[in-house]
Amino acid sequence: MNASLPARLPLAHLDAAAAAHDTRWAPALIVLIAHAGVLAAMALQAPTTSPRILHAAPVIARLISPEPPAPAPAAEAAPPEPAPPEPPVEPPAPQPEPLPAPTPVTAPAVERTPVATPAPPPPRPRPQRAAPKPARATPAPRPAPAAPAPAVAAPAQAEAAAPVVAARFDAAYLRNPPPAYPALSRSNGESGRVLLRVRVSAEGAAESVELAAGSGHARLDEAALAAVRRWRFVPARQGERALAATVTVPIIFKLEK
Repeated sequence: MNASLPARLPLAHLDAAAAAHDTRWAPALIVLIAHAGVLAAMALQAPTTSPRILHAAPVIARLISPEPPAPAPAAEAAPPEPAPPEPPVEPPAPQPEPLPAPTPVTAPAVERTPVATPAPPPPRPRPQRAAPKPARATPAPRPAPAAPAPAVAAPAQAEAAAPVVAARFDAAYLRNPPPAYPALSRSNGESGRVLLRVRVSAEGAAESVELAAGSGHARLDEAALAAVRRWRFVPARQGERALAATVTVPIIFKLEK
């Protein structure tokens, strides 16, 4: 008896432990069962709904024509061009006085002496007669005599209106020697025409001599200048009064064949 008792005690203890374990989980099982019932009832009462098909709203595409471009502003009218100014009226150029006949200078062959042949002198102009002095007016018996002023001014006006006669260099009585033909120019066959511009004083002397146009040979130009500087001239005149003036003297150097 004593030996079997200790073996039964553990079994009884195990049963009591199992019963206590079962009583601990019982409330949890009850709660789970209650929740399952509630969920089942709710599933049965839920209404059945059919799925809805959503239709998308139609999209209408429309082409929009671009607006026409704005018209360009009219170009401003260009201002009228100003009229060109009228060209100034130039006074007519004074006509040059005709050149007198040139003085040719001819030279023979190398073995001969050069001979200068002056041009024939033009006819000497006749001196114009001075206007006669008007007679003085006879004083009238009036107290104031007539003024003689118009009688004094008449000769001066007549002299101012007289034409100017150009200076001359080709008068025979002047005896102006022709330029000497340079020997080296003669042997080299140099020839040409020289124009000299001479300022003639009122006394008939050459105040200045300048080269207006050369012959192309310096020796011929120098020979012409040296000769004309020693010449005498007939001064220019206006009425009875001698004037200083300028005259052009042509000199021609030419070799004889």
